[in-house]
Amino acid sequence: MERVDVAVIGAGSVGIAVAYYLVRENGVRDVALIDSRDPMSLTSAQSGENYRNWWPHPVMTAFTDHSISLMEDLDSASGGRLHMRRGGYALATRRERPEDLIADLYRGYAGSQGKIRIRESASGYHAPRSRPWQEAPDGVDVLLDRELIGRTFPAYAPDVATVIHIRRAGSIDAQQMGSFMLEAIREAGGRVVRDAVTEISRDAAPFTLHLARSGALRAGRIVNAAGPFIGDIAAMLGESLPVKCVFQQKIAFADIERAVPRDMPFTIDLDGQTLAWSEEDRAVLASDASTRHLVQPMKGGIHCRPDGPVDGNWIKLGWAYNEAASDPHREDPIDTQFPDTVVRAASRLNPSLAAYIGRLPRGTRHYGGYYTMTEENWPLIGAMKTPGAFVAGALSGYGSMAACATGAIAAAWIAGREIPAYARDFGLERQGNASLLAELATLSKGTL
Repeated sequence: MERVDVAVIGAGSVGIAVAYYLVRENGVRDVALIDSRDPMSLTSAQSGENYRNWWPHPVMTAFTDHSISLMEDLDSASGGRLHMRRGGYALATRRERPEDLIADLYRGYAGSQGKIRIRESASGYHAPRSRPWQEAPDGVDVLLDRELIGRTFPAYAPDVATVIHIRRAGSIDAQQMGSFMLEAIREAGGRVVRDAVTEISRDAAPFTLHLARSGALRAGRIVNAAGPFIGDIAAMLGESLPVKCVFQQKIAFADIERAVPRDMPFTIDLDGQTLAWSEEDRAVLASDASTRHLVQPMKGGIHCRPDGPVDGNWIKLGWAYNEAASDPHREDPIDTQFPDTVVRAASRLNPSLAAYIGRLPRGTRHYGGYYTMTEENWPLIGAMKTPGAFVAGALSGYGSMAACATGAIAAAWIAGREIPAYARDFGLERQGNASLLAELATLSKGTL
């Protein structure tokens, strides 16, 4: 029976990052990544591939700031393979001077108030454009001048009154990031085991991982990085984790109408809305309990961004409005109505997208993946109750952008090294911190 020092269960972006920082930063060479699927082929393959460093709580801001710095290191070390772009995140609303959102900015950037720039004119503002990430500004610009907004973001509807432009934000090639880390893992002696873990016993080493096809593997320590299946791995250890899986969907298609400028940053319409339907369609949707929500007021958070190379023409739309938990062992609950729904919603902010209502281009890709999340939507990173077992997961909607910091934190836990101060509440002990949970319950869940 083979033996390894550390077995990482799950070869998505998070599991790969854990293994990478074990071998590169902590001198742990005997590492196995175990997954029944190809690396980066399940939830990681459905990633929006976006990143940002602002959240309504300073701990999450520090977390993603750390992860972005690590991604920058990888991009530099790989000769630019991550294709990092820094057009920013543009959060749009029709509200004039939304004081609550501005207060969230100051809370999230606690101690760095100089990063927040209120713009009531064009003076000093640098519009987003394609440039190396090293040259992009930091902080956030709050645009309150409608003329400036219209000139900078001509594709937006004229009723947009405020744009919060997060500057340390943009997109990456998450698959290339995973590939680069995998190459380093293999060069250091780590390996990928293409198999499924069916049982974990403590009869030796101290863990024996029983595999579906290749017998068993002994491991001195294990990392539960199984994405939507972290609950299954925990159950094999006699534990339970406070997580649920929520299926969210996206579409991507060729923008043959050129509705979305190629230099438009990743844009989110923050405002809730009631979708526009014909009277006939409204009556049909209202008559069915499964579609009735589509004729009622819906939450905001519609995503739109250019996809692929700058000289391409694909765009991506998403809307994480689903809140119902699903079982990831069952068939994905794809909603055939979603493509039409998200185009209608996105056309409120980008009116030119209305050209695609009822006539999406041939080849449109409709897909989805699971947000594995805790109630407070913070990750779980740290030791499990079982000695020698660790967890790295529950990165609902921010797995790609936070994978590197998650891997670095988990690797430090495993190696017995000091973890960053901000990460102390990412472990399971957080569930006993009533004051922190009460605080987080008052904030946005951060699934933008």
